Amino acid sequence: MRLRTITTAILAAVILAITLLSLSSCGMVMYAARHGFSTPPAAEFGMGPRTSLAGAYSATLSPSAPLKVGALQTIRLAVRDKNGAPVRGAKIAVDGGMPQHGHGLPTRPRVVAEEADGVYVVDGLRFNMGGWWELKFAVDGATGTDRVTFNVRL
Repeated sequence: MRLRTITTAILAAVILAITLLSLSSCGMVMYAARHGFSTPPAAEFGMGPRTSLAGAYSATLSPSAPLKVGALQTIRLAVRDKNGAPVRGAKIAVDGGMPQHGHGLPTRPRVVAEEADGVYVVDGLRFNMGGWWELKFAVDGATGTDRVTFNVRL
């Protein structure tokens, strides 16, 4: 009788775990559908160059190593104005996340240095899971403030 009770309890726990996982996955799909997030076309993924929203800048990402899940990473962001000249002395804010999951980056990456020719070193970037990520940069330079977004798949 005692073995039957233990077996029933284990079976109930397994069913509960499967149900919660299903609801969690379903919840993410429902979140994405409710908020209109669908994966962009393949042409919109990559390291750039990408043109900013208002066209003031173009930017290109250069990771120090291939981007991967779980590791703290450093990337370089090369910023050019609409004429192709390097943008020096800009203030750059870093943001991003997983639109389909409704969460941001698990760390607070920031610009830690400016190198020659409008290249900015961004440190402290980490991805906590595979999938579609957005990396967003707000560039405040001599031409004004504009935003550029990179779609990355890990």
